Amino acid sequence: MSNDNIEFTAPGMNNESAKQTIALLEQRLVALLDLQLTLKHIHWNVVGPNFIGVHEMLDPQVDAVREMTDTIAERIATLGGVPKGTPKAIVEGRSWDDYAIGKGLVTDHLVALDKVYTGVNGDHRSALEKLGEIDPVSEDMVTGQLADLEQFQWFVRAHIESASGELKG
Repeated sequence: MSNDNIEFTAPGMNNESAKQTIALLEQRLVALLDLQLTLKHIHWNVVGPNFIGVHEMLDPQVDAVREMTDTIAERIATLGGVPKGTPKAIVEGRSWDDYAIGKGLVTDHLVALDKVYTGVNGDHRSALEKLGEIDPVSEDMVTGQLADLEQFQWFVRAHIESASGELKG
């Protein structure tokens, strides 16, 4: 998608700032759409001890991440962009490999999910640094999302952490 011909954006924001913000938000949208699907995939395919606790922990995360994608997509539209949530847009926008585990044990999935959250959360932080310079509204939105995402990662880590604070995997 090209944002070169933005015809309108939020009042008080110039087209160049809008273009840069949209590009950053498009990356966050792809990551969160991918995360939402990955969480549901794990929900369907996790087995073993603590299955039900993990199974039930994931659905609220799916719902929250779905809300985040909607918020980001609507911000992209507000700034004059065209949010894309198609499977092709997700795959083409990713810079990471697909989630590799199918049916698997709780620990295996949670170790892999911790890595997914590390990537998503780290990229949210990187986007925040740039958004702080060009769009404080989007910065605030992403900051709020990051607080929830970091809490979700903490929930995951509580299942794979030893008493001494070491993570499995």
